[in-house]
Amino acid sequence: MTDTDTRRLTQLQWLESEAIHIIREVGAEFERPVLLFSGGKDSVVMLHLAVKAFWPAPVPFGVLHVDTGHNFPEVLAFRDATVERLGIRLEVASVQDYIDDGRLRERADGTRNPLQTQPLLDAIAGHRFDAVFGGGRRDEEKARAKERVFSLRDEFGQWDPRNQRPELWNLYNGRHRPGEHVRVFPLSNWTELDVWQYIAQEKIELPGLYYAHEREVFERDGMLLAVGEHSQPRDGETVERRQVRYRTVGDMSCTGAVESDAVTVADVVTEVAATRVTERGATRADDRMSEAAMEDRKKEGYF
Repeated sequence: MTDTDTRRLTQLQWLESEAIHIIREVGAEFERPVLLFSGGKDSVVMLHLAVKAFWPAPVPFGVLHVDTGHNFPEVLAFRDATVERLGIRLEVASVQDYIDDGRLRERADGTRNPLQTQPLLDAIAGHRFDAVFGGGRRDEEKARAKERVFSLRDEFGQWDPRNQRPELWNLYNGRHRPGEHVRVFPLSNWTELDVWQYIAQEKIELPGLYYAHEREVFERDGMLLAVGEHSQPRDGETVERRQVRYRTVGDMSCTGAVESDAVTVADVVTEVAATRVTERGATRADDRMSEAAMEDRKKEGYF
């Protein structure tokens, strides 16, 4: 065996190394970065990588959550406990505040995920964030597959897929004019399976709803929605108690569960390895609004 063979990285080691390199690049190039943190699995992994990137020093930037007001309570509790444990500053942009003062109006379908764009852009402008870490991965959805790792947003926070910079040899161009900012995606090259295998390897804690548990749900448009304050069955929709878990978390009114027996990380890894549908394609109603739903929202300034 040669020296080269002994130094060869595993898939997870390579992905971790790339992500840490990207995070450190942002720390070196930008003045006011922030990390989008919802308490979901991708943002949890991204924050874990940021801690590793700067250890033993503290993470040199805060986290931002755009709260729809319809988030799962257990995810919000996990979010708050995590930032308190790590001693990280948390900024919250509230969709409910925008609805209360008339800057936004409720949608007819009750879904608030598409309403996050304006609070996000206002928070970026108000805090003068020049780099915003997002947990988007290219395997999730067609529009996200078009993203570069460093994705420039113009002075209106908008994304132009035709104006993407080349990223040859892992060279990232963070130049931007006043008013512009860059979205940064350290997990771009990861898959859902990579994320779960890394969670298993690093023993990363997640909110419990990612694992199989009993919950009251009802079926709508082929998805299992949880019964809750902001998610109620309509006439003809039957409530059942099933064993389910969530592959992704977001607005309760548009995030579906999947039936599952996966109660451990190892179980989830096995389950994800066998699936052929991405988590957003399987469980997010907001991405089903049209063929180009995600791309349209990204052009407006969405994640």
